[in-house]
Amino acid sequence: MQTEEEQRLDIYTVSRLNSEVRFLLEESYETIWVEGEISNFAAPHSGHWYFSLKDTSAQVRCAMFRGQQRHLGFTPKDGMHVLIKAHVSLYENRGEFQLIADFMEERGEGKLRRAYELLKQKLAAAGLFADEHKKPLPAFPKQIGVITSATGAAVRDVLTVLQRRAPTIPIIIYPTLVQGKTAAPAIVNAIQLANQRNECDVLILTRGGGSLEDLWAFNEEIVAHAIYNSHLPIVSAVGHEVDFTIADFVADKRAPTPSAAAEIVAPDQTDILLLLARSQKQLFRLIQTVLQAVKQQLGWIQKHLSQLHPKRQLIEKMQRLDMIEQRLAQLIVRVMTSIQARINASLHLLHRHTPLQQINNMQHQLNLSQQKLHTIMRENITKQRAALAHLAAKLDGISPLATLQRGYAIATTSTHVILRNTNEVEIGDELSIRLAEGSLACVVKKINSPHHH
Repeated sequence: MQTEEEQRLDIYTVSRLNSEVRFLLEESYETIWVEGEISNFAAPHSGHWYFSLKDTSAQVRCAMFRGQQRHLGFTPKDGMHVLIKAHVSLYENRGEFQLIADFMEERGEGKLRRAYELLKQKLAAAGLFADEHKKPLPAFPKQIGVITSATGAAVRDVLTVLQRRAPTIPIIIYPTLVQGKTAAPAIVNAIQLANQRNECDVLILTRGGGSLEDLWAFNEEIVAHAIYNSHLPIVSAVGHEVDFTIADFVADKRAPTPSAAAEIVAPDQTDILLLLARSQKQLFRLIQTVLQAVKQQLGWIQKHLSQLHPKRQLIEKMQRLDMIEQRLAQLIVRVMTSIQARINASLHLLHRHTPLQQINNMQHQLNLSQQKLHTIMRENITKQRAALAHLAAKLDGISPLATLQRGYAIATTSTHVILRNTNEVEIGDELSIRLAEGSLACVVKKINSPHHH
C-alpha cells in the first residue's frame, strides 16, 4: 500500500495522462456504430473532415481522414442524420475525447441504399437483369394493364397520355398499394393476378416520385422475382427520371416517368392513321393488281371454257369433217388423175410394145431394107455387069469358045472335070465333048497313051 505521501509523489504530466487515457479508451472500445446529426462540419485543405455528432442532449467530436472518404457516395453537411462506424480515441494535444470514423452513411436512406446495392448485386449475379430474358413489347397492344395506386397522380398521367395517343385501346387497372410495409406483397399479387387473367398484352408498373424509403416496395426481392416470372411484358416507371429501382432493372423496359411509360406502350393514333392511310393505298393498289390478274385469268378461263364447250367442239369437229371431206374429194380426184395418167402411160407403153405395132415397124424396116437391098443389088449388078463386060472382053481373048470356034473341042468327065491327060479316064467312062455349037455324049472305047503318039 502506497502511503498518501507516496501517492502524492506519483504525479502525472498532462501528456502522460492524455496518453494513458487514450490507450484505455482505444483498448476498451472496439469498432462501434454511432448514430447522430452532423454539426460544425469542416473540410480544410488537408482533405480531412472534422465535425460534431449530436443528439438531443449530447455531442461528440469526430474526425474522418481522407483515405476513408472515397467509398462514400455523398458529402456530409450540417443537419444531416448519419450512421458512422468508428473507434473511440482522444486528441492528446487538446485532451478532447473524439471518434475516428472509418465509414459513414446517411441514416434511414443510407441504410436502405446499402440494402439496395446488396440486392442489386445479388439479382444481377442471378441473371434477373440479363437482356436475353427481356420480352419484346407488342407494337399494337389490344389491351393495356396498369398496376398502380388507383388514387395516385401516376395513374392520371398514364390515362391522360393513353387517351390522347390511343383512345381506342381498352385499359384495365390493377389497383395496389405502392408504399408501406404491405405494398411489396400487394404489388406481387397484382402482377400475378394480371398474368392469371391474361387479358392484357402489356403491363405498366408505376407510381409517382418520392424518397428512397417511399419507393422501397419496388426494391423488394419478391417484387423483382414477380416481374421476372411474368409472362406478360412489363414496363416499369417508378418515381422521377433520376430514381432507379430494382423493378426498373428487372422489367422488360424502363420508362423515366409514368407518362413516358404510356407513350412507350401505346402507339400514337396519328402515326397509326398515317400508317393505315399508307397501308390502305398499298392494299387498294394490291387489290387492283389482284383483280386485274383475276380478271385476265377469268378471261383466259372463259376463252378456254368456250374452246372446251361441246357446241364449240362439235362445230370444230363438223368444220374438220368438212375439211377432211374436201381433202378426201381432192385426194380422190388426185388419185383418179394419177390412175388415169398411169393407165394412159401404160396404154401408150402397150401401144408401143403391141405386136401389130412391132409388125408394122418391122414391115416398115423390111421395106426400107428391101429398098436398100434393091439399091445395093442394082448397084452391085451394074458393077458386076461392068466388071463382067470387062472380064468378058479379057476372057474373050483367052476364051475356049474362041478356040472351039476354030475347030477345037473340050472333053469333060461326068463330074465336069476337063480332061487333059488320058490317065484321067478309063475305057467305058462317059465323057462330054463340048463343041463350038452344042456337045456330044461319048463312051471311051480305046485310050491312046501319050507315049504312043
